[in-house]
Amino acid sequence: QVQLVESGGGLVQAGGSLRLSCAASGRTFSSDAMAWFRQPPGKEREFVAAINWSSSTYYADSVRDRFTISRHIAKNTMYLQMNSLKPEDTAVYYCAAKIGVVVSRTPRPYDYWGQGTQVTVSS
Repeated sequence: QVQLVESGGGLVQAGGSLRLSCAASGRTFSSDAMAWFRQPPGKEREFVAAINWSSSTYYADSVRDRFTISRHIAKNTMYLQMNSLKPEDTAVYYCAAKIGVVVSRTPRPYDYWGQGTQVTVSS
């Protein structure tokens, strides 16, 4: 059974940093696309960042130059380093994985999802 488990969320002041982790089990995603999405309170789930099999990265404009997505193939784990956090980054953050090499900026193509981790940025 495939599982994605996020960790690393929490409460941080504006300008601070957090590092999210997404540990995968049940399948190796070394050749697949993985991504981070987030869902702010009262809003729809939105794309944050993605990484493909060759470690090419993709970012939403709102987080570019502040967030960094990476993956450790041997550990089957993906990360999201979040710096210069803003109150508008407050959301539940989800990791997702899809079978196949093509990255998507929309949620629907992703086959597996984590349970989410809360990130709250205070002003």
